Formats: sequence, C-alpha cells, structure tokens
Amino acid sequence: MGQDLSLRSLLSATLLPPNEARILLAHLLDKHYQLSRSALLAHDDMELNAQAFEDWKFIESKRLEGEPIAYLIGKRGFHNIELKVAPGVLIPRPETELLVDIGLCEIKRIAKETGAAKVLDLGTGSGAIALAIAHEAPSAIVTATDLSSEALAIAMANAKRLGLDSRVQFTQGNWYDALNDKTLFDIILSNPPYIANQDIHLTQGDLRFEPISALTDHASGLTCLEIIISQASKYLKPGGLIAVEHGFDQSEAVEKLMSDSKFFDINKGLDLAGKSRTVTARKVHS
Repeated sequence: MGQDLSLRSLLSATLLPPNEARILLAHLLDKHYQLSRSALLAHDDMELNAQAFEDWKFIESKRLEGEPIAYLIGKRGFHNIELKVAPGVLIPRPETELLVDIGLCEIKRIAKETGAAKVLDLGTGSGAIALAIAHEAPSAIVTATDLSSEALAIAMANAKRLGLDSRVQFTQGNWYDALNDKTLFDIILSNPPYIANQDIHLTQGDLRFEPISALTDHASGLTCLEIIISQASKYLKPGGLIAVEHGFDQSEAVEKLMSDSKFFDINKGLDLAGKSRTVTARKVHS
C-alpha cells in the first residue's frame, strides 16, 4: 500500500505547529497547482504529486531547523502590502508598522498645510517602510537608502512588482552618505540595527538566519541610532520630523540622543505589547 500523501495526512503527521504547516502547504498548493489556501479546507483529501511532496519534505525540514517561514515562502505581509523577502534582508515586523503610521500621519498634516511631503527612509532593507508609505500616500516624494546592494535589489524588485518603482527613489550608501544633493526632507524614518553585540537574542529564533548587519551594529546597539540622530538636522526642514525604531530597553537612551541633538517635541511610541519601540522628535524652527 502506497504512502498517504493527502493534505490531511501530511498535516496530521508533521511535527510543525498546525498554523505553520498550513502556511507552508498553502504556499506549495499555490506554487504547484495555483490553488488558494482555502483548498486546504475544501480538498484536504487531495494528494500531492511526487515533486510537490519532495518540496514539502524539504521545506518542512528547513522549518524544523528553525529557518524563518518568510524566507521559505519568499514573502511577508506588511502594512497592506506584500513584500518579497530573502536572506539578504531583514524580515519586516509588526512593530515597524509604527514608523509607517507615524509617517502617514505627518504626511496628512503636511498635505493640509504645504502640499507634498518629502520622506527619507534610511536603511530600507526590503523597502518595507518606503513602499508602504508610497502605497498609502501617493502624493509623498519618497527616497530610500541602503548600504547593501543585495537589499536594494530586493527593494527595487518589490517596488516594481507593486507598481511603485516610479514613486520611490532608491540610492546606495551608508546612512546619509547615500544622499548626493542638498535636499531637505519633511520626514526621516529609520529602523536601523539596534541589537547590541553578543546579545543572546542574536542566537535565537528567526534572528539566527537574518543578515547580521541588519540586526546589530557590532557594538552597544546605539551607534547607528547615534549617527542617524546626530546628523539628521542637516537633512531636515525646520520643524521636520524624525522617527526611529529602537530596542525594547533603549527608549531613555534614544530620547537622550534626541535631546542632545537639540530636537524638541520628543515622544515615544508603544507597540501592541505596550513597550516603547519608537521615538519621534522635531527639528527646531530656525
């Protein structure tokens, strides 16, 4: 008697949590049969063909080894858009959507007062922040930078797939070094590497598989934030807004960096767990 390759049997036999197994099987159904995730419920007696089953065993084993689901299926949802992701970029996370919401709120305010807002996304990675803003705010003029050519290639591919490639300018370089003109921005947003070197979290969960340069500054966790904040005034319009993401225990340190750099109206933003994950501030009016 042959092996039972039905979806029901595979879901029953796997050591993966049921929700993870369903996500991975849905990905294979789309890849091999162009079937939606609903097929898991409507056709759970359906059997995978030999190639699809081989792919299932491979992707199942990779997940059991801890490889992130987003890398295995090659995509991740983020603030009303879907992004292509690969091991060369950080996997977008829900807390980073806070920066998008902050940016969109400021864009709306500016639209009522002066018109189109100029937005800078420093360290764009997959393009998550820049593309989510361009998608939601068609009037915004968005620039996105990254030091990694691999990350920029993924971000630009995402922009093209989403039909936003004419709306976002991508440029390569280390933070503000990527900017080759004297453009002043209304809004600067950044989710930089902020995990301290040797932090135990770098050896746990999804972080083990993500690009180390996107996670840690190989120092205190504050050096990239310090560069971004200390130099921001040169690139912000008077009254312009800067918003950065930081670690769950870095709020006070980041607020001090903002204060030391002569910003005002300094505020923290909380994630869904009630922890401070962003700090916003404004450049003084000259």
